[in-house]
Amino acid sequence: MALTREEREQFLAEPHIAALSVDAGPGRAPLTLPIWYQYEPGGDIWVMTGLDTRKNQLIQAAGRISLMIDRLEPTIRYVSVEGPVVKTTPATLEQLREISARYLPAEKVDGYVDFAWKNHGEQVVIHMRPERWVSSDLGQV
Repeated sequence: MALTREEREQFLAEPHIAALSVDAGPGRAPLTLPIWYQYEPGGDIWVMTGLDTRKNQLIQAAGRISLMIDRLEPTIRYVSVEGPVVKTTPATLEQLREISARYLPAEKVDGYVDFAWKNHGEQVVIHMRPERWVSSDLGQV
């Protein structure tokens, strides 16, 4: 059964790991990778990645990405969302802390943020405006 707008936005706002896909060019399948993301209902989705990564280069060239998020319990549910990249900005320490706190236990956030800020190189935040949605809750199978 398809999810309502409110259900799919609420599901997307939960801290699931997304599969990000972006066009990888002629003769290549889309690049698909797991990624942390941030979302508040009604807003844009943002992800953080390295400035010099292949992922960022492909995203900037394509201008669009899709994310697929799923879960198996308590019911089998997924949301797939696609849209244009509307903004790319240098990442801030505050954004790194925000997204890390979404996914890591509280006692691990400071250590991870310190390590990542010092060792992962220059990061960017990519904002995607949700444009097309596919969603379903398959219930308990």
